[in-house]
Amino acid sequence: MFGYHHHRRGHRFSRGFGEGFGVNFEFGGRARRAQRFFEHGDLRLVVLKLIAEKPRHGYELIKDIEDRLGGSYAPSPGVIYPTLTLLEEMGLVSVTDAGGGKKLHTITPEGTAHLADNAATVDALFRRMDEAGSSASSGNWPPVLRAMGNVATALRMRLTQPGVSAETVAAVAAILDEAAVKIERS
Repeated sequence: MFGYHHHRRGHRFSRGFGEGFGVNFEFGGRARRAQRFFEHGDLRLVVLKLIAEKPRHGYELIKDIEDRLGGSYAPSPGVIYPTLTLLEEMGLVSVTDAGGGKKLHTITPEGTAHLADNAATVDALFRRMDEAGSSASSGNWPPVLRAMGNVATALRMRLTQPGVSAETVAAVAAILDEAAVKIERS
C-alpha cells in the first residue's frame, strides 16, 4: 500500500509516488522514475539482448519491453529508434529492409561479443524487468500507473507556464489533497 504524507511546504507521496512532477515507482526496493526506468546505457543492452533472441523491428521492441514490464513502462519511439541507430553505428546490429518502410535489426558477431562482455549487467537488467513486470501485473496497477503519468504531465504542463498565479498553485494543491484523501478512504 502507498502512504500519503503531508509536509509543511508541499506534499510527499511514498512507496509508489515521488516528489516533484515526476512519477516514481518502486521496483525491487529502489524507487525509479517511470519516464526513466533504465539508467544510461541500460536500454541499449536490453534492446541488444532482445535482438539477440530474434531479429526485430523497432515497434516489436517497444511492445516486448512494455509487456515484460507489465504495461507499467514502454519506451517511446523517440528513444527506441535512436538507440537502434546507435547500435547500428557501433556495429552491434545490422539492418535490412523488411519492406513497407520497416527495418529488421539483427545482432552481429560484435553485438554477441558485447553482450557476453556485459552478461552480468544484462542479467541484472532482465531480473529487474521481471520483478517490475510481476509487480505491475500482480494487481491492477497498469491503469493506476497510466493515470499517475497523466497527472504528472498535466501538472508539468500547467505549473510550468509563465505567470502561474499563487491562486492556481493553491487550487491545484487542493485538488491533489482532495484526491489523496479519497484514495486513502477507498
